[in-house]
Amino acid sequence: MKILISDPIASEGIEILKKSGFEVVEKTGMAPEELIKTIPDFDAIIVRSATKVTKEVIEAGKKLKVIGRAGVGLDNVDAEAAKSRGIKVLNTPAATSISVAELALGMMLSAARMIPQATVSTRAGKWEKKRFHGIELYGKTLGIIGIGRIGSELAKRAKAMGMEVIAYDPYVSSSEFARIVDFDTLLKNSDFISLHIPKTKETTHLLNREAFNKMKDGVIIVNCARGGVIDEDALYDALVSGKVKVACLDVFEVEPAKEHKLFSLEQVILTPHIGAQTEEGQVRAGIQIAELVRDALK
Repeated sequence: MKILISDPIASEGIEILKKSGFEVVEKTGMAPEELIKTIPDFDAIIVRSATKVTKEVIEAGKKLKVIGRAGVGLDNVDAEAAKSRGIKVLNTPAATSISVAELALGMMLSAARMIPQATVSTRAGKWEKKRFHGIELYGKTLGIIGIGRIGSELAKRAKAMGMEVIAYDPYVSSSEFARIVDFDTLLKNSDFISLHIPKTKETTHLLNREAFNKMKDGVIIVNCARGGVIDEDALYDALVSGKVKVACLDVFEVEPAKEHKLFSLEQVILTPHIGAQTEEGQVRAGIQIAELVRDALK
């Protein structure tokens, strides 16, 4: 059987597939039209986030049995179309949990101590010591929206920093890492709010104008989850008014995000969707998806 690798994955994962007797073809960076022409020869395809496995791709994959996503979200896979064809869709939700949680914690520290802004200022030849008057994480309340794998990893690290951790998650009734509260309680009591939820109909613009109005003045927002769970226009207004002190964004409603009014605000810390981009996380993701695809095809 033949497996198409259409986005780069760790070499360790590719070796697992080859040693299991599969023919592995690495062909990355394909345009949608080229992928549709290529997919009919393959029994499985492994992607990360760049390749879009659309309904058209799935319909063209006459031999397709398995779609593997080396990562957490399935935004780029038409799971319903796959299901209708009896094609298995597999992913690696635990592989990069630590990577994303550490980025969220790093963003919290960067926001609290204004590290990016101080870097820009110092590089420009200034010495604005009094301007960069930060705050400690110790003793502050972190509100985590979504206390799954990533949220729990962040909670463990935040508690080690001496933070009080509360969490809102409609699918979780208790957690050993955080005190579960309702949504309004989290909004009203958090000094930092970090989101770790998928984008669904229920979570789209979960943080909207009404939600921002319920928050503490000077709250710090972190989103390393999915673009679209925050209303970006409402966030912009909350930043300008001072309701939100700093926003740390790794994800955006439209990606790649190359122009946005949020980019004009100094109190916004930005990264280009790098939450899972660590050597260790990508190795784990590559190995795990290879093993899952291998077992499914076998």
